[in-house]
Amino acid sequence: MTQQATLPRPEYPRPDFVRPEWINLNGQWQFEIDHGKSGKERGYPVNDHNLSGTITVPFCPESKLSGVEYKDFMAAVWYKREFTVPESWTNGRVILHFGAVDYMAEVWVNGVSVGTHRGGYTLFSFDITSNLLAGSNVITVYAEDDVRSGRQPRGKQSEQFHSHGCDYTRTTGIWQTVWLEQVPETYLSNLKVVADPDNGCVHLEMKVQGNAAGDTLRATALYGGKPVGDSSVIVSGPSIKLTIPLSEIHLWEVGNARLYDLKLSLHSQGRESDVVHSYFGLRTVRLDGMAFRINGKSVFQRLVLDQGFYREGIYTAPTDEDLRRDIEISIGLGFNGARLHEKIFEPRYLYWADQLGYLVWGEHANWGLNITGADSLTHFLPEWLEGMQRDFNHPALIGWCPFNETWDRDGAKQHNPVLQIVYNVTKRMDPTRPVIDTSGNFHVATDIFDLHDYDQNPQTFRDRYEPMKSGGEVFNTFPDRQTYEGQPYFISEYGGIWWNPQQKDEKSWGYGDRPTSEQMFIERYEGLTNVLLDHPLMFGFCYTQLYDVEQEVNGLYTYDRQPKFDPERIRGINARKAAIED
Repeated sequence: MTQQATLPRPEYPRPDFVRPEWINLNGQWQFEIDHGKSGKERGYPVNDHNLSGTITVPFCPESKLSGVEYKDFMAAVWYKREFTVPESWTNGRVILHFGAVDYMAEVWVNGVSVGTHRGGYTLFSFDITSNLLAGSNVITVYAEDDVRSGRQPRGKQSEQFHSHGCDYTRTTGIWQTVWLEQVPETYLSNLKVVADPDNGCVHLEMKVQGNAAGDTLRATALYGGKPVGDSSVIVSGPSIKLTIPLSEIHLWEVGNARLYDLKLSLHSQGRESDVVHSYFGLRTVRLDGMAFRINGKSVFQRLVLDQGFYREGIYTAPTDEDLRRDIEISIGLGFNGARLHEKIFEPRYLYWADQLGYLVWGEHANWGLNITGADSLTHFLPEWLEGMQRDFNHPALIGWCPFNETWDRDGAKQHNPVLQIVYNVTKRMDPTRPVIDTSGNFHVATDIFDLHDYDQNPQTFRDRYEPMKSGGEVFNTFPDRQTYEGQPYFISEYGGIWWNPQQKDEKSWGYGDRPTSEQMFIERYEGLTNVLLDHPLMFGFCYTQLYDVEQEVNGLYTYDRQPKFDPERIRGINARKAAIED
């Protein structure tokens, strides 16, 4: 269905599970802040109760693009808008989708609650067919958000009034696309793709809603528009599995994103009743000694930290092109991937990573969540598993890291069982990718031993890791709290070099002492990076960071995505062959 070009973020928001009949609900909504969380008592869900202001969805009220730009804490917010369902949608079901609402949401359609969702970073949906009226309908959305509670992952959203250090402007309420979708009475609701290039095939697992018993599911793979594989199965229940043998094998590789198109069609009584379009990439990832192999080849991971912030949209990229451009900026600097840091990024970013052959690690926004008690699992695991399910199919995603920089339990030097449990569940949910329990500290159960090291002196940085080359002591930041057990090893944060020569105040910051010239910066950057590229037992690095974010000025680009240095000079340092690469 054609969308209005004037809508903000008009592109289809879920590019790996596409249907043609959909309506984008972004744009102007009624809006109101509810500091006392009393809106329900005041009748806000009722259709004829208008809210006092307006907002542009999908941008959060803290952002400039929302038209609100309210920066203080908001205990709760309300949204409302009218919509009309096309007459052609009278058959089948109507599903209401929210890309993400931070944090606790409840949704009404025509004054009737259709459901709730907890978690600020993942997709949720409601079947609203039975709630619809002929003609005009009204959606009302309520969201509570409390980043200071200790009971919700907040990521890098500041728990203080002002942004400070490496915490930035908050995001409250809707921050990803809202859309309607028409589906038939019986329809496909989920897809899991497991690539198997070694056996020349791809394995699919699907869920179906409604009574599909006796229907036929057909799956067709295409490459360059040409069919290269086909398989079908008679549906006997709500879960469907099948395998597509492929006549042509084209591997998805770093910088060379050879992607297959995928058509799924459900056939009932001889006619095509539901069609979903997707895509997939054929690639394998595995750990081999100290090497990280992609399609059997040792690939050095030249990663950069990407925090997914935008000056005018905060958590939300102003346009789809901005998502793509961030990846292209990174590639232009000689990086081949990113740690998606303290945030579950939107699916459109992962789509562009797939399209551009760009590696990413998936991470949750665990900062702000108190994980010292077992009850923290109820505030972490459901959303983490939703994110894993949503993003599983992306070939660009090569590993999971649920936590970043967790500390000791209750201040004591003891292992945190929450990390062990989340690691075990993550491995069970996805045995195809490696898992780092917590990036930086303190490891409890991990496939990879990573460290954060912000030493600004290339010589002492080199000396620290030199003994490891010849079988000597392996550097361990916290030897009394974590044990190195021979896992593959990489430095998942380093550098963070402070560079803002136009700074007029002391609010901005970076790591270590500031270089006094651009040449001094380049020499330090090259010296630190060479230590990791030249180390035969390091499989990768992650530099902090791609662009400045608010007061944190250690980016290679500014917050407005302008280069601070000649990109080719940085690229020349990053892109040379590493010691561990084939």
